[in-house]
Amino acid sequence: MMSVETPPLSPNPEAMDFLLTRRSRPPRMQGGAVPDRETLKTMLTAAARVPDHGKLEPWRFLVLDRAACARLADITRQIGTDTGLAPERIEKDATGFAEAGLIVAVVFSPKPSDKIPEREQLMSAAAACLSLVNAALASGWGACWLTGWRATDADFLTRGLDLFPGESVAGFIHIGEEARVPPDRPRPDIDALTSWITT
Repeated sequence: MMSVETPPLSPNPEAMDFLLTRRSRPPRMQGGAVPDRETLKTMLTAAARVPDHGKLEPWRFLVLDRAACARLADITRQIGTDTGLAPERIEKDATGFAEAGLIVAVVFSPKPSDKIPEREQLMSAAAACLSLVNAALASGWGACWLTGWRATDADFLTRGLDLFPGESVAGFIHIGEEARVPPDRPRPDIDALTSWITT
């Protein structure tokens, strides 16, 4: 396991500017090229540097290449048909996998603990999802965090991803080259969302 010495804190305007302007790249705005294994491994290493109370590591990564994504598209169609989902929804969901060149499934894998509730562990897995998206964007790759019914569907998780009982997917992170730059979207009104408690 690679260990990196923690540097002392100092202002990092470039990192702050990145956080203030970050914007996910939806799959439809991603192209066919994907990062190589070493580049992706660096992103995953960054994604793993998240709050993790108790050092339980309640998440793991499944890297799905183009062939795996195509297989999951087929399974999506099979399960969607078997469960009676609307055909247009099935095809939309399946296409998201079929057209993907690379998806990282961030698996929520809660650990038994008397001290760390499952809710905290899930938040750590969610933090890993966002950190992976930001690591990809910071590396010049488009990335987007998606979930949907397959993230928790027991049949899909077993047949498609061979997950263990109790596991689910915190996020399907689509990563690929930026084919188009998306317009920014309306951002939250921080003043309306913030209360300052002074006593």
